Amino acid sequence: MTGLYKWIGAGLALLVTEGSFIAGILGFLVGSMIDNFSSQAQQEDKQSTRGFRSSQDIFEYYQRQTQRYDFPTMLLALSAVIMKADNRVMKSELNYVKSFLRQQFGNQFTRHHLQTLKTFLDQPHSIPLQQICHDIRMRTPQEVRIQLLHYLFGIAKADGNVSTREQSLLQQISTLMGVPHMDFTSVQNMFYRDTESDYKVLGIEKSATNDEVKKAYRKMALRYHPDKVAQMGEEYQKGAKEKFQKIQEAYENIKKERDMV
Repeated sequence: MTGLYKWIGAGLALLVTEGSFIAGILGFLVGSMIDNFSSQAQQEDKQSTRGFRSSQDIFEYYQRQTQRYDFPTMLLALSAVIMKADNRVMKSELNYVKSFLRQQFGNQFTRHHLQTLKTFLDQPHSIPLQQICHDIRMRTPQEVRIQLLHYLFGIAKADGNVSTREQSLLQQISTLMGVPHMDFTSVQNMFYRDTESDYKVLGIEKSATNDEVKKAYRKMALRYHPDKVAQMGEEYQKGAKEKFQKIQEAYENIKKERDMV
């Protein structure tokens, strides 16, 4: 259909206005704009199928996509980084991403999102992580970036284990996005637990006093309250509630361990 919309637009305009020359011209111009957009989209699809010549080409593609789809492209670019971390894409990780996108974007989730993800996954060149994270840092508040980090940990844990390579990448992404180290450690220990994880979730050491534990709990409960991302979609609310629940669980575990009142 590319190239035909200008003639269709002109014909419909002439038909509706009973032969108005000016209306026909306007219809032709509107149709030409649709043709140009369609042609550009097809060229980008062909380019993504062939592959890009450099990481800079990938970043330019990322910029074009964010102009169309905005935040979903940020999600998909970083999703691809984590999914490719172990040099293989697990079905469990792909299913996790698909489920998140469906829940988050509902009817707006389309094959174009999956095509964008596939484009990032298929590129032989490294994804320009520093540039993308800088862009995300400039365009989103800290609460959203922490929620994005939580989502990325979810991808890494989808196969049942957060590998050393995935942890390293998640640490790098967190730093590049400007997420405070305390928040990274807290989110990390919601997915990767050891004997001190409950304390790390609250951002304190195991040697903390009972009063310090209570103070840390109040601070983190306020910091991770779901109202912080109230302006985001339902799935972000779900993720925020999960983090808030982890904070409460960590506090209850410590209270039980210490027989705190």
